[in-house]
Amino acid sequence: PPPSPLLKAPWREIPWGNKQELLQYVKNFKSQNEEVKAIRVLLCGPVGAGKTSFINSVNNVLQGRMTNTVLTSNITFDQSFTKNYKTYKFKKEGRGNVYPFVFNDVMGLEERTGVRTDDIILALKGHVKDGYKFNPSASLSDGDFGYNSYPSISDRVHVLVYIYDNNASYLKPSILQKMREIREAAQELGIPQFAILTHIDEACGETEKNLRNVYRSKHLKRKQQMCDFSSSLGIPKNHILLVKNYTSEIQLDPDVDALILSALRLIIDFGGNYAENSVSL
Repeated sequence: PPPSPLLKAPWREIPWGNKQELLQYVKNFKSQNEEVKAIRVLLCGPVGAGKTSFINSVNNVLQGRMTNTVLTSNITFDQSFTKNYKTYKFKKEGRGNVYPFVFNDVMGLEERTGVRTDDIILALKGHVKDGYKFNPSASLSDGDFGYNSYPSISDRVHVLVYIYDNNASYLKPSILQKMREIREAAQELGIPQFAILTHIDEACGETEKNLRNVYRSKHLKRKQQMCDFSSSLGIPKNHILLVKNYTSEIQLDPDVDALILSALRLIIDFGGNYAENSVSL
């Protein structure tokens, strides 16, 4: 018989069926640094990788229903749908309450027309104001409208997350170069980094049949090992996470939620540690 496409044991354990426990952990999470009200998570990656869908998916899980926080573009050409530096907050139970973490979305890293690496590095340091419109032909500089000259610890990025489409055959060298520059800057600042691989169900038939096969899939394990994030970008393998975004579903799925919440828990934990050890510049 042909070899099984699945490994006997998963290479990473996910607490399937423990969605409420994972959700409660996220609900109880608090920043340990009094100066940082919200852990800032910066998402970056190529166009169409699923950054905006990931924000929507996290919001769906936290709200316990399908939502549409962010408009997503279904047009997959090489131009970014996100043009501005935008901060997304997540509503919590109780009037006016929000979760103590925010996501920042930036323009895609496409060639020539994408976000400039200088601007992402400025964002890491807290110099980019919310709402700033990226200009692919000129970097933001001190004195410009949208430049924050005196960023607080809260304005800075506490965790950097690369989003990448698992179906993409490879990363273009020009985009990989941009990501390397961003990684080096984040590393110098001590910012923890993660990679989230999306579209896992489309990349693997066994996972499409049953999402719980995700960390047993030989194909996805190979893909993760071939993925440039570990070898070229130096992101530890245990910081490369597999996630399925909500795209066409009309109701929540506990297994989709478990993967999203497992990733979110790691991201906010590491971001929280970084913020706790940060001091005002």
